[in-house]
Amino acid sequence: MDSLTQFVLGAGVGAAVMGRRLGPRKAALVGGVLGTLPDLDVLVPFDDPVDSFILHRGASHSLFVHAVVTPLIGEALVRLFKPLRDQRIVAYLAVFLCLTTHAVIDALTVYGTRVFWPVLPDPVGVGSIFIIDPLYTLPLLVAAVWALFLRDWARRFGAALAVCLALSTAYLGWGLVAQQVVQARATAVLTAWGIEPERLLAIPTPFNSVFWKAMAIDGDRYLNLYMPVFGNDNRMTAYAHPSGRELAGCLVGNESLEKLAWFSDGFYRVERQAEEIVVSDLRMGLTPNYAFRFAVAEMTAEGPRAIAPERRRAQRGQDGDLDWLLANLAGETALRPAEDGFVKLATAPPADGAKRAGC
Repeated sequence: MDSLTQFVLGAGVGAAVMGRRLGPRKAALVGGVLGTLPDLDVLVPFDDPVDSFILHRGASHSLFVHAVVTPLIGEALVRLFKPLRDQRIVAYLAVFLCLTTHAVIDALTVYGTRVFWPVLPDPVGVGSIFIIDPLYTLPLLVAAVWALFLRDWARRFGAALAVCLALSTAYLGWGLVAQQVVQARATAVLTAWGIEPERLLAIPTPFNSVFWKAMAIDGDRYLNLYMPVFGNDNRMTAYAHPSGRELAGCLVGNESLEKLAWFSDGFYRVERQAEEIVVSDLRMGLTPNYAFRFAVAEMTAEGPRAIAPERRRAQRGQDGDLDWLLANLAGETALRPAEDGFVKLATAPPADGAKRAGC
């Protein structure tokens, strides 16, 4: 999640656990700092941008690591704050919860979080909440701001804090339910079209949890199915795009491609741009502007040659995206102007842009 959300979540948890002892203000500030600690792994230097991408949210987000460092940080709090001198369990609990709630909500995004490292080293990326969702953050922000204006604990604040934490937690639960609803509907639609995708994943479109994108990998193409949680399938729109699997076959042994294919859980696209071969993670961003794109090879007379990977940044959005999103959120069925490859029936051949690319 974004840094603001992580801070206010930590502030809310800190205030709930330590607020009666430290006072809401100090407890919220301490909790907010603790809630941002796991993301300090961005300061760790990596060999190349691909490693930096796939190794973020690593050991610093592990629940096992959090359990190990909790006594160290908790003991520091006990020594630093006099009201916690005889409240060691409270201090330890606050540290552990502030760290682990950070990791858990990160795992609910699609990026991937190694919450069980080193026992289970693969990242967990559920994808049930967008990385920035105002409806999740707002209750926590209200509680955090209120806490910063309170020196001493107040019963009214305690009740409001409990409500805010309950609302934000319930919203996470709603996202998990909505994701299952959308994936089930997408599976039914694809089955009716005669498609059995290799992989299928539903993720929310930006900043909301009622309008979703279901991605389906289907051979050398992938499909984006946009649909609301509420409403019938007549409001769904679908687009087909080349996945570049044939081109990927020309890059056997390319370490960067193998890393990205593993980290994206197979939701990746390989395309040739001028003389470069670029790999995009399909889970983050909207076609064609994916947030994480890497040049991993270049074309030569002898064929593709691996290069030191370089990140290729894309613009955040396309003209018309905001109007398209708002229209669909308002209950209208709107086509996305920035996305070619619209299909009425997914049984049709890939769109014009989905032609196979050889070596």
